[in-house]
Amino acid sequence: MFNLPKFGEGICLSRLAALLDALSIDRVRLQRHSVVVTGSNGKGSAAAFCASIGTACGLRTGLFTSPHLYRFNERFQIDGVQIGDEALADMVLRVATAIADLAKHGLTNTFGAFEAQFALACLYFQESDCEFAVFEAGIGGRYDPVRLVGALNTCVTSIDYEHVNLLGHSLELIASDKSDACAAGGTIVYGENCRPLQRHLGEYLRHRDVASLFVRDRIAIDNEAMSVTGQRFDFQLGEHHIDGLEMSVPGDFQFNNAAIAAALFLLWSKRTHPSRANEALEAAVRAGIRATRWPGRLEIIQKEPLTIVDVGHTPDGVSQALKSLRAIHGDEGWLLVLGVSGDKNVDGIARHLAPSFDNIVCTSAHHKGADARIVGAAARKANAGAKIHVANTMEAAVRISQQQAKTSNWKVYVAGGLFVAIEYATVLRGGRAQDLQFF
Repeated sequence: MFNLPKFGEGICLSRLAALLDALSIDRVRLQRHSVVVTGSNGKGSAAAFCASIGTACGLRTGLFTSPHLYRFNERFQIDGVQIGDEALADMVLRVATAIADLAKHGLTNTFGAFEAQFALACLYFQESDCEFAVFEAGIGGRYDPVRLVGALNTCVTSIDYEHVNLLGHSLELIASDKSDACAAGGTIVYGENCRPLQRHLGEYLRHRDVASLFVRDRIAIDNEAMSVTGQRFDFQLGEHHIDGLEMSVPGDFQFNNAAIAAALFLLWSKRTHPSRANEALEAAVRAGIRATRWPGRLEIIQKEPLTIVDVGHTPDGVSQALKSLRAIHGDEGWLLVLGVSGDKNVDGIARHLAPSFDNIVCTSAHHKGADARIVGAAARKANAGAKIHVANTMEAAVRISQQQAKTSNWKVYVAGGLFVAIEYATVLRGGRAQDLQFF
């Protein structure tokens, strides 16, 4: 979209600050109106929940997320509506022009594509008079573009081993990096799987004037219920007791993400609008969580035969999704379509998925997919008793899996990575995997 490399040259903070200045971004306003979502898994869902709550509260709400699933426009939304093609083209031109002008005036560092997208989101939300904005981080927090938001309310949805060469080779280092998106004087909401790191994080934040809250500690979740038709849970944070919250985004892990979003919005609202009535805030939380839609997460893309895709791409992410799949839709009668990106832990992801399936179709996504034979070998190692088919293309994977599902009355689960899930859905609907454009 910007004809820029994925990553820029070195640390981005200084050059990105210059770009925001060149675009006349009001950094004080940006800080006042924004929250930031970081984490290893669940960032997109938590950000979507939080933005939906803001819209339900009557606020013009911007949402910046990545990656997109089907269209680049998905990354920039206001009140649930993606940016239009014409507005996007105009914003891209303005950001690209500003980058070129900075280069002419001596800024020689190369910008990364995500940095340019972040700047575009800041510009779009400011010129659209957004009263609330939710920014999803890219990889970390310490040197991630979102640190320039200066947000006083941020979250870390979960921690897993990912991007270890950039973030560090321990969960403590990864959690610390993501925590640095929060400005001094702020509060970080931590997801449930961060609780084992609570003592470390407490010491890490002690002298930074940053407070912390943890899900299933001071943020309470209770009476969780999952079914094919939806999910319910009770939520409590301080004086806020909201029972019977309903949501249609499936998965046991979504209780964590929805609770984080509710806490993040309530903390932000209390800081920026202290006079807003609790009843209005709680009604917004209830309506916003109920209205949230977020594709790609245990998404039903076909009912006959039942076909479900999930875009999780870390060992912990795929493990949690599988647990929820079985809890909601049952343990028996599944065929797995497995694909993993070439830069991910193929063996690790296969170990979390393959043992639960007797029939596995191993394939390779057109975009960044590991060779189908490598995926097949990993699946065989993880489950020697499974019947394994190797499909070298997504078209073959769709054909084989759908034919077998119809013949044997099986259900189809597509998992292992974002690209395999979205390409499978696209081909099943009559499209072509190679026509998709990913960042």
